Amino acid sequence: MDTSGKTITCRAAIAWKTGSTLAIEEVQVDPPKAREVRIKMISTGICGTDDHAVKGLLSVNFPFIPGHEGAGIVESIGKGVSSVKPGDKVLTLAIPQCRECSSCLHPKGNFCEKQDVLPSSGLMLDKTSRFTCKGKKIYHSFRASTFTEYTVVPEIAVAKIDAAAPMDKVSIISCEVSTGYGAAINSAKVTRGSTCVVFGLGGVGSAIVMGCKASGASRIIGVDINEEKFPRARALGVTDCLNPRNLKKPVQQVVMEMTRVGVDFAFEAIGLSDTMIAAWDSCHRSYGVCLMVGVASSNSQLSLNAPDIISGRTLKGVCLGDYKTRDCIPQLVTDYLQNKINIDPLITHQLPFDQLHKAFELYHAGKT
Repeated sequence: MDTSGKTITCRAAIAWKTGSTLAIEEVQVDPPKAREVRIKMISTGICGTDDHAVKGLLSVNFPFIPGHEGAGIVESIGKGVSSVKPGDKVLTLAIPQCRECSSCLHPKGNFCEKQDVLPSSGLMLDKTSRFTCKGKKIYHSFRASTFTEYTVVPEIAVAKIDAAAPMDKVSIISCEVSTGYGAAINSAKVTRGSTCVVFGLGGVGSAIVMGCKASGASRIIGVDINEEKFPRARALGVTDCLNPRNLKKPVQQVVMEMTRVGVDFAFEAIGLSDTMIAAWDSCHRSYGVCLMVGVASSNSQLSLNAPDIISGRTLKGVCLGDYKTRDCIPQLVTDYLQNKINIDPLITHQLPFDQLHKAFELYHAGKT
């Protein structure tokens, strides 16, 4: 049945209010307007940022449909869309690439000015929503909203991918892999023989470990309070695992003692001020590079000892691996298909959409 130009009724997960359990509801999804794409979602990952948004740790508007890490097939397109067509396999992008703003035009910029993460309006570029439920407007999540059977996104936030891509797996390339693996490979450009420390061994932290390993790092220290993650982390390339709760000294002091001088590259993949400071303090004072990958909660502050900054350390924020999203992320899918990278170890569970609650239970229990 041809659904183009028509409103689609489907299932979606809605966060009705801060901290509420997601409710699977019947929603109406409007047709795409000009320069928009409606996508039939095939798979979505659960990102820590989604959980932060539902809990109200990020500034978002309720009620909304969470999720941004998605893979799907184009169902229909709005007027003026030229980069994708119905039937194309695509990834949703939390950070678009408009190719017109100052960030997109700069060789090193990727935080497109048409993003809807910082801050988040929950609306499309025309300041309206494409979702309704029970007669009420439902907000979008980062203009992606992947916890739904159909979604509408701006054309600039869609990446066409290889037709051979396995859609049950590649959704994580739109965020987890590009964010973590890209932080090591593309942002930090980890050097062969270097020492690294990764704070947080969840999905993004594990992808960072993969990137450090692929770059030839000689030592990769993994830090997490959940020791159940250590065996998988070691299999990915971590050489030393630390649980800060079992240490008699601050973890950064232990890392300094282990390396004698501090690490070449430190990555924070949690989003907490304390671990950001610990990562900074773990770096070599002169040439260490500290990369902040985790998204911190709204209004949180970071306080550093000011005199120590002049010694030469670099503090760098990273979003989606510094990749220009539409240009670069499809290549990561191709690299996976060509066995240049292996994302399979990053997927611990695959569940049907109606078991989304179970998926979040596994996530909260630290089993993922």
